[in-house]
Amino acid sequence: MSDTKSLSGAESRISIEPLAQQWAKKYLQNLLVNTDTQENSTPLSLSEIISVSGRQKTAATIMASLRSISVKAWNKTEDLLAGPIIQHRIDFNVINPWEISQDCFQIYQKALDVYTLSGASRPLDLLTKFVQTDDLISLEDLKLETEQIAPQELARVIGADIGAVRKKYTNIDPRAIGFVSMQFHYTGQMLIESLNSFERSLVGAYFKVIDDHLYMPLQRAYLAAAKHDYNSPTISVVQKLLPVSTEIAQTITKKIVELFPRYETMSGMLSDELVRTSSIRDVEMFQVYLWVCVLEGNVSAIQEELFPLCVMLYPTLQVKWDIVRQMLYLLRFEIQDRLNTQQVNILMPYFQMLSSMFSAELLD
Repeated sequence: MSDTKSLSGAESRISIEPLAQQWAKKYLQNLLVNTDTQENSTPLSLSEIISVSGRQKTAATIMASLRSISVKAWNKTEDLLAGPIIQHRIDFNVINPWEISQDCFQIYQKALDVYTLSGASRPLDLLTKFVQTDDLISLEDLKLETEQIAPQELARVIGADIGAVRKKYTNIDPRAIGFVSMQFHYTGQMLIESLNSFERSLVGAYFKVIDDHLYMPLQRAYLAAAKHDYNSPTISVVQKLLPVSTEIAQTITKKIVELFPRYETMSGMLSDELVRTSSIRDVEMFQVYLWVCVLEGNVSAIQEELFPLCVMLYPTLQVKWDIVRQMLYLLRFEIQDRLNTQQVNILMPYFQMLSSMFSAELLD
């Protein structure tokens, strides 16, 4: 008997919110600040940066450049994907740069609103501590501030909005999400370039939420989960894997870097911070798409969206299929180590179909 039910009897159903909150919680548990790039030559006034006025100043700086940056990001996206548009016979009419830029503007504006308002909830004793220590940035200060920032609040506020953006474009042509995701990704990168290193760490945590929600069909996973009984075996698979998905992605990415130490993508070496961060996100993306297939009971999400997206983007970004296949090989064992026999039996048929699509017989 199928464990997928109708939406009636809401008291026995899993709601969207618990999974969404669980995903958001990972940002506090896994978020790391790259201290290697800190500008140690000039002490930063930490209490000013994290205050409401400081956040308003940071947000205003970003907003002042958002429109022009959006245009630059689109030019970069269009230059990168002009060839794939023709190769994959994508209708140019579904790629509306002005509409995508407008969606991008609105999402980033909301993100900055949340970033600014989150400063109002800073406890007074925390700010006092920074003032009493001469506002010098230390690893402990970074840790405290990282624990205080609220990307989980951003996920709650704009998660549905980003899900709506994804749905709007994927309903027209699932491959369109590649253009939208790249536009948002480059916009976020360019927006924080002019900030000091600590501001980049703080704002970047919020922008990462946007990046992840665009590349990953999280809202689709939440809605599919809502159709299952709370105690269903299918739900148990996702509940077991979701909290450790970032850990899995980090472990696999580290191993991939070790296996391909000299490999260079269009964006740089696999060991470069920017490429490594994108690689971790991509491994998580594969996991989320796998969850969607398990929850929906079919592989349409992979067939219609993930596979075409990878075929369109990876060759352009100079990512070899051997790397993708090695990632999937490692992912299989990471998943199996965390599930019981029943859960493995539920998930593995979908994983096998996923692996077969990226086989050497099809992609070389």
